[in-house]
Amino acid sequence: MPRTPEEQDALRKRCHTIVAGAADADPGAELIRVGEWCRDHGWQPDRYGDGALIGAFETKVAALLGKDAGVFMPSGTMAQQIALRIWCEQAGLPQFAMHATSHLELHEFRGYSRLHRLDAVILGPRERPTLAADLAGCAERVAALVVELPAREIGGQLPRWKELCELSDVARAKGVKLHMDGARLWEAREAYAPRTFAEICALFDSVYVSFYKGIGGLAGALLAGDAALVAEARVWRRRHGGTLPQLHPFVASAAMRFDAQLAKMPAWRARAAALAERLAQVPGVRVLPSPPQVNMFHLHVAAPPAALADARDRIAEEDGVWVAPRFAPAQVAGTSFTEIYVGDGLLAAADDVVVPWFAKLTAAAQGMAA
Repeated sequence: MPRTPEEQDALRKRCHTIVAGAADADPGAELIRVGEWCRDHGWQPDRYGDGALIGAFETKVAALLGKDAGVFMPSGTMAQQIALRIWCEQAGLPQFAMHATSHLELHEFRGYSRLHRLDAVILGPRERPTLAADLAGCAERVAALVVELPAREIGGQLPRWKELCELSDVARAKGVKLHMDGARLWEAREAYAPRTFAEICALFDSVYVSFYKGIGGLAGALLAGDAALVAEARVWRRRHGGTLPQLHPFVASAAMRFDAQLAKMPAWRARAAALAERLAQVPGVRVLPSPPQVNMFHLHVAAPPAALADARDRIAEEDGVWVAPRFAPAQVAGTSFTEIYVGDGLLAAADDVVVPWFAKLTAAAQGMAA
């Protein structure tokens, strides 16, 4: 009988090694660290988003992105819905375009429609990033286009730099505002190096970046663009209930580790490429995209999700090792995939330790499914 999510969580917590995924952090330790960092640097609490710490961090990140201004948001969901609402109102056209795997479509219960009465047009095939030809061939009028860099649901894929420039050119020619879902822009920049964050963001009218993905903060995001966009976004943040009495714990959690985390991105991407090359040699395993474009990729396994979950749980019970967090059905019948995200944990783990666990997982799952 399959384990409940609660039972799986309890099993994972008993493991001494987490191969893919992240071990649970001590919540008290993070709060203590935030408090000590604020005290050591003399930062005082903000009041409804107004304060020295939040202002300095907004300015710093907006400048890094090459934008006039930025506003801290409690969540990326809020940031993106606000950006699209503003662009659609400016155009007098309540419709935008996005990829089929956009976070707005898959994970937000159609908030753009329920909260803002916006309609969405799905552009291009699901298997690849949005390209200029998709927008050029769009028969419907749209005020904005959301582009995710990288596209998580398809293994962290990115358009090539030339393709991204072509998409930006078409958007400007059609009068379509280009908005970046940059939840993982920090990781994506490595694929476009030596181009800077500002050079990438110059192709977009607005940019959202996350402070918990990649950076590892408690929560929070930034919406960046020109001064007029950001000023209006501050009003919408209040309308959304996002201008909390104090935002500084979230801001400090991101600000205190921001520079150090950005410095790790080249090593994370290099580690992902090396690990993917070794994993691709395991019988019954395929890596997509190959090679990885960023520090994440999908590992496709020739076994059904239920068998992989059972094999993982058996390994956890017998060996105290949690191999992967979850498995989903792949397009090919009888196969599955899991997401591999390379951060500090996998950066420190040698191939000779990691790869055999995935080989054992695959063989065990295939044996169960036979």
